Amino acid sequence: MLEQRLFVNARFHTLWAPEPQVQAVLTRGERIVALGRREELSAHASGPVEIVDLDGATVIPGLTDAHIHTANLAREIAALDLRGTGSLEEALERVRVYSDGVPAGSWVFGGRWDFNAWAAPVQPNRRELDAVTAGRPAALPSIDGHTIWANSAALAAVGIDRSTPDPVGGEIVRDAHGEPTGILREAAGDKLADIMHSAEAGDLRAQLLTAQHRLLAAGLTGVHDFDGEDARAAYADMRESGQLQIRVHKAIPMTALDQAIDEGRATGDGDAWLRTGPVKLFSDGALGSHSCHMTAPFPGEDGNRGIEVIPYGELRELVRRAAGAGIAVATHAIGDRANELVLDAYADLARHPLDPPASLTRPASRLRHRIEHAQHLRPGDIGRMARLGVVPSMQPTHCTTDIPLASTLLAGRDLASYAWRSLLDAGAVPAFGSDAPVEHPDPMFGIHAAVTRQNGNHQPDGGWQPGECVTVAEAVGAFTAGAAYASGEEAHKGRLRPGMLADFTALVEDPFTAPTSGLRDIPVQSTTVGGVVRYRRTL
Repeated sequence: MLEQRLFVNARFHTLWAPEPQVQAVLTRGERIVALGRREELSAHASGPVEIVDLDGATVIPGLTDAHIHTANLAREIAALDLRGTGSLEEALERVRVYSDGVPAGSWVFGGRWDFNAWAAPVQPNRRELDAVTAGRPAALPSIDGHTIWANSAALAAVGIDRSTPDPVGGEIVRDAHGEPTGILREAAGDKLADIMHSAEAGDLRAQLLTAQHRLLAAGLTGVHDFDGEDARAAYADMRESGQLQIRVHKAIPMTALDQAIDEGRATGDGDAWLRTGPVKLFSDGALGSHSCHMTAPFPGEDGNRGIEVIPYGELRELVRRAAGAGIAVATHAIGDRANELVLDAYADLARHPLDPPASLTRPASRLRHRIEHAQHLRPGDIGRMARLGVVPSMQPTHCTTDIPLASTLLAGRDLASYAWRSLLDAGAVPAFGSDAPVEHPDPMFGIHAAVTRQNGNHQPDGGWQPGECVTVAEAVGAFTAGAAYASGEEAHKGRLRPGMLADFTALVEDPFTAPTSGLRDIPVQSTTVGGVVRYRRTL
């Protein structure tokens, strides 16, 4: 007999119009059976019922991070952290201290440096890194993950020298003499990324178990993960052993698309705990690395319009190949030109639709394609995204982190940047996430950013381009119902109503009545997934 639990002593915001607020929720197994008052639900139950006291919390549907790299997050929990460094010298001192604690011959991993925030905003080089790593190979991604700072030992390990040509979709930055500086942009860092994601970085399964607790403590009941096949295998093992406590919509990396098609994987396959997601493609790079694909060059960098990581013709064919196999497409696009090209590829598919093999249950015309980040759009592409039914998968804290960059690098351009309000008004269905470990995975940080367009220090006054702010209900909705819509799970997740999965996040304060300035700091009281409390705050 399925276990029954009656969750009480809380205010439940259901995001379900017939009963927007209730006092109690009755669950049976992993599903919600009924909503209402405690007395009514006690009578409704059949058989023994466990009473779960939620300590006066405010409860919302379970929060889902619609764009996260959980394997990277897991690997970096104990790795070198260069966030917040204010200068190259400070970063190098952190590298030195960390490196001295690593066995000789081992790799130095971690990073997340941001040269744009340094006192002298100049990209570093391998010689500086050589001086503090004592011969250990070091590969350190930038804060946005689109640039790798490597030392000489790391370059030698993957065979990069002055004779190595730039790969398609990448750049090996060189000095005046043609020697690699140690800065690898986009596809140029792929070989080092492979090592960073290998057993050299530790036991991924054990690391994911640690990260899972971190995510549950942040109030997350589900994730759309965009890391590799190793993460998929680890999650499958966790599911088999009963250790998976968070729901995973697992994307397919582009490098595994052919394998996924050969294996017959399709978007939506799996169960309520581990499902196949979209294939992840890359159209461009990132703003901080000056590699996002723009219509006009970056200021002071004549000719640099960013990097077209996948040329348009190849992108269009990849979209068609995936859709024809029943696999949705999620394409990374940050610059306005990149977003335009991705929409062009999706529009081409809509004009010339494909149907997958008869064995697949979801026709290609019903797949929900996405743009990951969709940061800087031409105003005309906002309506086009909505008309095409493309899901804008966006990360609100990217906006508040990027305010200084966007205000300088993109000043004076006719762009809609981080245009949540405009996309909602046009009829699009945004799905919000964090892109952790690029940003922190706490969804309350994202809700605060979406509502205020201010950083953690409540700057700038009034918010940056405040016309694109959204309401608390809309921000919560993008982390719940919007994320469920993006993964095709809106019939099971994203709201609290009978028949839905019993996933909910309990908060110490009510975000709908709290001052907006305090949204970021509302603690998570508990996190329930599948009718079981998986995390409870301790004082």
